[in-house]
Amino acid sequence: MPKESRTQRTDMNILASGIVDEATQLTNKNPAAVALGRLGGLKGGRARANKLTAEQRGEIAKKAAKTRWAKER
Repeated sequence: MPKESRTQRTDMNILASGIVDEATQLTNKNPAAVALGRLGGLKGGRARANKLTAEQRGEIAKKAAKTRWAKER
């Protein structure tokens, strides 16, 4: 059985990528809904931070710092 050349594999990957791109573009999004979702996303983090007490924010920050330092080692 002859080996598949590198260009043939690449061509198949490009074809597969094109098929996936076309399939995912079939769902048309409502621009108004996209804008509304983005608006909510932009508000979300700030609204959550305003609800938290200073002590809760500190605990979250400590946990995040500990996690970051654990990854560096």
